[in-house]
Amino acid sequence: MKAVDDVGLSVRRGEALGLVGESGCGKSTLALATMRLGPSNMQIVDGSIEFDGTDILKVDNNIFRRNYRWRKMSMVFQGAMNALNPVFKVGDQIAEAIISHEDAEKTEALERAARLIQLVGIDPKRINSYPHELSGGMKQRIMIAMALALDPNFVIADEPTTALDVIVQAQILKVLKDLQGKLNLSLMLISHDLSVVAELCDSISIMYAGRILEYGEIGSVFRNPRHPYTKGLISSFPSIKASRRELTSISGAPPNLLNPPSGCRFHPRCPYADESCKTEEPKMENISDRHHVACHHMG
Repeated sequence: MKAVDDVGLSVRRGEALGLVGESGCGKSTLALATMRLGPSNMQIVDGSIEFDGTDILKVDNNIFRRNYRWRKMSMVFQGAMNALNPVFKVGDQIAEAIISHEDAEKTEALERAARLIQLVGIDPKRINSYPHELSGGMKQRIMIAMALALDPNFVIADEPTTALDVIVQAQILKVLKDLQGKLNLSLMLISHDLSVVAELCDSISIMYAGRILEYGEIGSVFRNPRHPYTKGLISSFPSIKASRRELTSISGAPPNLLNPPSGCRFHPRCPYADESCKTEEPKMENISDRHHVACHHMG
């Protein structure tokens, strides 16, 4: 089974890319593969992951851990409620990430931890708090601070606002947006929420059943979606600016990747599908320099 198949993405320095798709389409798997943090039964069988011109899949594991993971690229994991160790103070947990990668004393690491949580809008005295003493939004900010502990260039944020109320979501998104500008970060944001991606990202990739169906500049894709799946996602999302309308849903369910459909993987759910869609896999085509679609019947 291939959870991610023939996927191509690029993120420029200082740019934010949104990765969108239904649950189970391979978004988090792609992120874990990039960080080389996948489970023991996950294997990368082909392809490359280039970072600053280096294929990091060819880098020795120990060198990758020491020189790349957390130092050059890091990840804000999904579910801050469960990501922090409940028996250690949050300052110690951030300090541990620093000490394990650098020759730093505990006192120095804690001082850096205090500056990091202040950077994400939390009182630095909170380094002495345990996770249960913090709200959900504060825990998420701690996770962001931990991801920034070694000043990486590239951060993957996997559903960073999951299970948070809309007010706290807005606060977390503002923190991410401010940090991206202040630190010139490259960011890959994984989300189900199109409004979150539209707010934060410069470009967007639409993922379905382990493959990318459409990607491009955020304004171009939202204003002029060309793949039926992208149109379905946007049509199923309400807008406070548009006229009132009945929301439409995408019929059917995502395929079982143990036995994916032939041809276009979306064809069993697509209202435009014909025989070519069932037998021929569509190639990615350029709509413009920064808008690309894989569909036999792009609208």
